[in-house]
Amino acid sequence: MTDDASTRSATGDGSPATGDGPPVLAATDVARRLEAILLIVEEPQSLVSLAAAVGAPVPAVRQAIESLVEDYDGKTGGPVRGFELREIGGGWRLYVREELDDLVSEFVGGQAPSRLSQAALETLAVIAYKQPITRGQVASIRAVNVDSVVRTLLARGLITELFADAETGAINYGTTDALLVHLGINSLDELPHISPLLDDGADGFEEVAR
Repeated sequence: MTDDASTRSATGDGSPATGDGPPVLAATDVARRLEAILLIVEEPQSLVSLAAAVGAPVPAVRQAIESLVEDYDGKTGGPVRGFELREIGGGWRLYVREELDDLVSEFVGGQAPSRLSQAALETLAVIAYKQPITRGQVASIRAVNVDSVVRTLLARGLITELFADAETGAINYGTTDALLVHLGINSLDELPHISPLLDDGADGFEEVAR
């Protein structure tokens, strides 16, 4: 067996190795890993955090990001996708293309309404009283992971993304006019006063789930 052959077999998947370090991922593998991560993240991710997540150098991640952007935009011979990879606040995240926003809104709005869980009501209360607020800040107040709950509230049109923090890229959330309609109030100023810790803050939101 030659030295080259033993090097390839040592990596297990045919990927080239660099000395005693980990195998170097092929460009296609980096892109596939990035897609998997980008499908689940709630906030824009920096190149550094993406590189750490997929186990690849930052330059390789940057190149893969550029390739994915071109692919989704139809610049590589394929169709323009219904989503795009966009850089916001120094981080990258997948978004619905702007021209399809109305389509998605109509689809979400046409879904059969279902009662919100207690966790969703409590998260909605935190956002309503503390907005603008990031997902991480909500999770800190509630002391639980709120990723899926935030997705539910977004899908129901009760909260919206207001802006991305210029330094961290974290998305700040706020409530929508739809929440005011559900609560039967004209502005957030009409919300009842509660403790800053929001221990009982979800009680006034029960009607939202109906």
